[in-house]
Amino acid sequence: MNASTARRIGYRRVSTVDQSTARQLEGLALDSIYEDKASGSDTNRPQLQALRNPKSAILRPGDTLVVHSMDRLARNLKDLRTIVEELTDRGVRVEFVRDSMTFEPGRDARSMLLLQLLGAVAEFERSMIRERQQEGIEQAKARGVYKGRKPSLTPERVQDLKARDAAAGGKGRTALAREFGISRETLYQYLKAAA
Repeated sequence: MNASTARRIGYRRVSTVDQSTARQLEGLALDSIYEDKASGSDTNRPQLQALRNPKSAILRPGDTLVVHSMDRLARNLKDLRTIVEELTDRGVRVEFVRDSMTFEPGRDARSMLLLQLLGAVAEFERSMIRERQQEGIEQAKARGVYKGRKPSLTPERVQDLKARDAAAGGKGRTALAREFGISRETLYQYLKAAA
């Protein structure tokens, strides 16, 4: 593929549906943008899977995948290295805007070392944030000021949920969770609390 037909494809990710991707890749000239709203720890990111799939032909040799930062692409160092190597092996450049780094096809040892170092730093930073968050929660609990997360459903909605689940005989719970705007895990927690 020559330079005139090479495309710049963007990928954005936020952890929750409430968050906005607007600031990621803002003002960059891109041919198209793919976006997932899922936690970095969630492997079910349909748009990323489509970009990674060689049969989808979304990313072709000579194209560049443009991502805001390493932590938007991968959930940990192993995942980051796998994705970057997979794409560069297919002839796709991978560019991280915030990190000012580009990984070219035919990667060299120095760039892969840098990828691992920066990925390890990002992974360490995320674990420190989680640790500080947990410490803050524990301190708030000790002071008696931690109330936990606000319930997703009102008591009336919980009763409605339980009644609808009982009427369906426990079938169709995925659709029921979707209808009530909660995850299946949350649905099961509500049903378990009822038992």
